[in-house]
Amino acid sequence: MPKRLSTQSLSVIVPAYKSEQTISELVRRITLVLNALAIPYEIILINDGSPDKSWDVIQETAALYPKVRGIDLMRNCGQHNALLCGIRAARYEVIVTMDDDLQHPPEEIPKLLEKLAEGYDVVYGTPLQEQHGFWRDIASRVTKLALQGSMSAETARHVSAFRVFRTQVRDAFATYQSPFVSIDVLLTWGTTRFAAIAVRHDPRTAGASNYTVRTLIIHALNMMTGFSTRPLQLASMIGFAFTLFGLAVLLYVIGRYLVSGRSVPGFPFLASLIAIFSGAQLFALGIIGEYLARMHFRMMERPPYTVREHIDKFAESDSRSVAD
Repeated sequence: MPKRLSTQSLSVIVPAYKSEQTISELVRRITLVLNALAIPYEIILINDGSPDKSWDVIQETAALYPKVRGIDLMRNCGQHNALLCGIRAARYEVIVTMDDDLQHPPEEIPKLLEKLAEGYDVVYGTPLQEQHGFWRDIASRVTKLALQGSMSAETARHVSAFRVFRTQVRDAFATYQSPFVSIDVLLTWGTTRFAAIAVRHDPRTAGASNYTVRTLIIHALNMMTGFSTRPLQLASMIGFAFTLFGLAVLLYVIGRYLVSGRSVPGFPFLASLIAIFSGAQLFALGIIGEYLARMHFRMMERPPYTVREHIDKFAESDSRSVAD
């Protein structure tokens, strides 16, 4: 039996998408682990616009387990947006986030909490060996490289969806309203005390991953242009490099004319230079356009998520007691 930790209360947040086959088993295992810890807890399941019967299963699970809360979003907003919804709904002092596919073993939660008790604010559960395919692993590495623009290289290397952090960290992004969300970047707004420990990573028991190579690359691009100025710095460096290159070509042309009395012949040479400079300019304009597009969406004040229904037995029991 796990020993009782110094943590006083815990909120477990699980975004659910196409997970009708795994939710019940996941909640059962989480309940066994947290009951053994003998601490107050809640389990928040967020249905991220699933096209299957995930919300029906969440409703049935909430009816069986009084500490389960369910939130049904009106549309698919993405994993990080759904997590933000759950984080803002959490009531207890420590938050655990994990996937809905049983690849994050609930039995590893006490290990994360023990590390958190050492004085850290955020602890990641880094898989000992990830159970993904080759291209998915490549895309995950690209995403972590993108994170390095907003997080330290050491922290970004260990980022995982299986994380534990103190609820007070969310105060740093309490007013954040952009539709582009990265929980890992937002956590860096509130603290620099990060840690990571190795945890077990189980194979998927049902279904397929909802994260494809394409969606991971899009997420990486959103992080780079939404939370970092590195792309703009890259565009500036490319522009500066091509300016130096153009000056070098100009000096070469002038020097050759002074030495031999002839200019550099050939249309292909000039056409190549024009193509190179035009490509560099379009590349820089494209990056600037990405930033302008995100500014446009933020000015529209589009919410990161919209809640359709909320199942909360705690609130219902509180309202009944007040009425009595």
